[in-house]
Amino acid sequence: MSVLVIAEHDNASLKSATLNAITAAAQCGSDVHVLVAGNNAGAAAQAAAQVAGVAKVLTAEAPHLADGLAENLAEQILAIAKNYTHVLAPATASGKNVLPRVAAKLDVSQISDISKVDSPDTFERPIYAGNAIATVQSADAIKVITVRTTGFEAAAATGGSAAVESIAAVGDSGKSKFISRELSKSDRPELGAAKIIVSGGRGVGSGENYHKVLEPLADKLGAAMGASRAAVDAGFVPNDYQVGQTGKIVAPTLYIAVGISGAIQHLAGMKDSKVIVAINKDAEAPIFQVADYGLVGDLNEVVPQLVAAL
Repeated sequence: MSVLVIAEHDNASLKSATLNAITAAAQCGSDVHVLVAGNNAGAAAQAAAQVAGVAKVLTAEAPHLADGLAENLAEQILAIAKNYTHVLAPATASGKNVLPRVAAKLDVSQISDISKVDSPDTFERPIYAGNAIATVQSADAIKVITVRTTGFEAAAATGGSAAVESIAAVGDSGKSKFISRELSKSDRPELGAAKIIVSGGRGVGSGENYHKVLEPLADKLGAAMGASRAAVDAGFVPNDYQVGQTGKIVAPTLYIAVGISGAIQHLAGMKDSKVIVAINKDAEAPIFQVADYGLVGDLNEVVPQLVAAL
């Protein structure tokens, strides 16, 4: 069975989430193809060709594909979708924007946010903020799937030697237009792919205190910085810091939750972390129920002491 993975990229390199989707795809079928749709995206296509387990890379180049507009990308996928039994993309903002359009046009049911492949037609996905796992079986001829990246190991970025084939680009749908992009720039690891995350909640008190207290700890550990929804809503940090059901789903080796009570929406985004450390002055905070290590105390005293000890 041939399986198509939609590459997430910036025209120069692959986003790490694509590697997790490729691992899921390999469990759905033996012949994994990757679609790189963009403009001047040869470097991204070559990177995809080197990923272990990829049999072929398809490239579609056009100016209107450069910025991943959902309407154009969906049409590009539809142009080749009938050659495949499965179409997969990471369950990121991009994947969630594009694949529902593809599923609707194909008149099939999308299977969202899978965390396990039981067989080529049966998948597991979390529901109720991760408190239950649903097993979904699909009889659709083409299965359209988004992949929860934390549920699958990343495929090896090197070791493959797939053929790269150019395909015709679809025309511009004219339904949307790219205006501008404002990106947060940071020397820290990307939140979704970081091995260590230091995250702050409402208990941090203010945006100023968030940076004053947590940044030295993150610097010591080489960690990404995250936040609960309460901290984001309070304006302590930008939206792209948010971890949780309505933010980023992460599963780092180490997750340090500082001043986070542990609402179910936040736990849904980080409870698969390998080791969870919680620092909170409330001994009854729900975060301690999932933490491997818990420290009850004032974060303004405890965190600087931890930094000094490191």
